[in-house]
Amino acid sequence: MKILILSLLIASSLFAQAKPNFVFIIADDLTYRDLGCYGGQAHTPNIDFLATQGMRFERCFQATAMCSPTRHNIYTGLYPVKSGAYPNHTFAKDGTKSIVHYLKELDYRVALSGKNHVAPEEVFPFEYSAVERNPDPEAIDSLMSDSVANETPFCLFACSTEPHLPWTKGDSSLYPPEKVILPPYIVDTPVVRENFSRYLAEITYYDNQVGQILALLEKHGLSDNTLVMVVSEQGNAMPFAKWTCYGNGLQSAMIVRWPGKVAANSTTDAMVEYCDVVPTFVSAAGGRPAKVLDGKSFLPVLTGEASRHKDYVFAQATTRGINNGSDSFPIRTVRGERYRLVWNLNPTAEYMNNSIPMDFFKSMEVAADSGDAHAIEYVNRYKYRPELELFDCSTDPLEMNNLAQDPEYEGTIKRLKAKLEGWMADQGDLGIPTEMDALYLSAKTKGKTKEEIDAAWANRFSK
Repeated sequence: MKILILSLLIASSLFAQAKPNFVFIIADDLTYRDLGCYGGQAHTPNIDFLATQGMRFERCFQATAMCSPTRHNIYTGLYPVKSGAYPNHTFAKDGTKSIVHYLKELDYRVALSGKNHVAPEEVFPFEYSAVERNPDPEAIDSLMSDSVANETPFCLFACSTEPHLPWTKGDSSLYPPEKVILPPYIVDTPVVRENFSRYLAEITYYDNQVGQILALLEKHGLSDNTLVMVVSEQGNAMPFAKWTCYGNGLQSAMIVRWPGKVAANSTTDAMVEYCDVVPTFVSAAGGRPAKVLDGKSFLPVLTGEASRHKDYVFAQATTRGINNGSDSFPIRTVRGERYRLVWNLNPTAEYMNNSIPMDFFKSMEVAADSGDAHAIEYVNRYKYRPELELFDCSTDPLEMNNLAQDPEYEGTIKRLKAKLEGWMADQGDLGIPTEMDALYLSAKTKGKTKEEIDAAWANRFSK
């Protein structure tokens, strides 16, 4: 009997140690194609090297290009309207479960170090730490040390605030403004170039943070049994990225290293979404993902058992309640293998967000006022949009050529719009009425009456 009990204890200990750890590292407002391993000009040696050790995803997407809804989307495995967390600076519905609950049931410690931006605490009871809203190396070091000592698996979300505005970190001398390469949808001005130089420097700063965390895994001998996932989050604050439903804002870098499970130096074009992270981690931990989740596990893609994951990915954006946002400019989108359909539900309104008052956008408007044809076209494209936009993502990856008015694509639009409307119905998304309710789902207004919120919104420009 003693031998049997001892054998069971040893087996249990080995099982506990065999459970993988998870380290999820996320940037803040980083356009994925600016990373070196995605063909970008930013110096990112740590991330680039990680890509040689694991799998690089060519088509990872998020469900909204705003900070707070994105984080709720990742941690809950739910799309934004379903969880209630679809405006910016928001909170999830009471009773929602997050990855903290799912992995704790599997005996994991679940920690978040750095930028939080989720609520309420009951839904997201992370072990929390930060240094100036960035990952805390000492807290992470302690978490790893304790996990080794106690043979306890852990899941760490290391959440940077870089390269979010105001772009003050890193060495911008590495990126002389006159030499940076601007995407063609951004108007070329000296102010834009100077800003873009500082943005690239802050990407390199983020890469250094990634390197520090990877070094801590090595220090504690945890690299071989840890699934590391690095993502870029939404696109930067320049036009046509953050706050939009274009691929420049919604598509993310995703690099996954898991020695012995994920093939080194591999790539995949399987379409995955941020809401798939929770079920993937739960599956990798030996659990069964909850049926209520919108996401689904892409573990078979990681292990090479599958090359496809989803046929369609979806996203939404709301401007109501965001800083300097339009009163009502709801946007919904669906992308399939080749085409992206963007549906602007209130196209008669002027599109506005927090990049409009920035110096870089003001410089673009000055260029437009001076008669620069390119500036006129792209400033107007950004602020005034048709109801439907259709892009061929295979031939037009920057989504610059709207095909929606071409009769040849009527069938494609009809098919994609039906998919989008079906997704909205499943989410309980009513379009403009859902947009108008966004004010009541802000963490800034929680606890106030509807009348108080409406009055504050109506008087927001008064002196």
